[in-house]
Amino acid sequence: MGKFFTPVCHECPSRNTPLMGCCQADELDFISANKVSHRFQKGQHIFQEGGPALGLHCVQQGKIKITKASGDGKEQIIRLAKGGDMLGFRSVLAGPHYSTSAVALDDCVVCFIPRADFYRLWQSNLQFSTSLMHMMARALGEAELQMLHLAYKPVRERLAGALLMLQRTFRQPGDAGPFSTSISREDLAALVGTAKETATRLMSEFKEAGIVATRGSQVTILKPDSLSQLASLYD
Repeated sequence: MGKFFTPVCHECPSRNTPLMGCCQADELDFISANKVSHRFQKGQHIFQEGGPALGLHCVQQGKIKITKASGDGKEQIIRLAKGGDMLGFRSVLAGPHYSTSAVALDDCVVCFIPRADFYRLWQSNLQFSTSLMHMMARALGEAELQMLHLAYKPVRERLAGALLMLQRTFRQPGDAGPFSTSISREDLAALVGTAKETATRLMSEFKEAGIVATRGSQVTILKPDSLSQLASLYD
């Protein structure tokens, strides 16, 4: 690996988000002076469910899955994250332990902001605390919607929705071509809430229908409109 350079908060993708976008220059300087930056390789945990929630994690670059273990120990992916996203904020505010795990889907750079520094910013900046409440409300709404989809949507429709979620989350701004990303069948199944075999079979059907193209773990969405029609059948 090449030399690691600590990301500069003023140049971070999170600067364009409602949460960090409301921070003043001196507040960003304060965060920069106290944060710790780490590089994670694919498969490494950024934090683990049940571990102490010691602070906030800001994604500078990379793709991350947010997971929760079910009663039988199986992994359910409940959210995806990319550069500019914040992780662990709900656990830092709500309790002493992380309620989910965060795992790198590819090589990532993530900055850790200690709990005390996060609280200082939260208490001193009204816009920051208001944006944080909006983030929590939005996350709660998304979780409720996903729970409803798991309860009443067939697997085929959920898979279509999951592929669109991948595109919505990870497509680069200005990218006009067909969206492609790498995701294992295990992760795709965990995102949909089904068995790996079922996800693999349905992906083969989507491929035969010309909706997607696959090559190993690489998935290319050829007909997003067809996926949208499938995903919305039971809305």
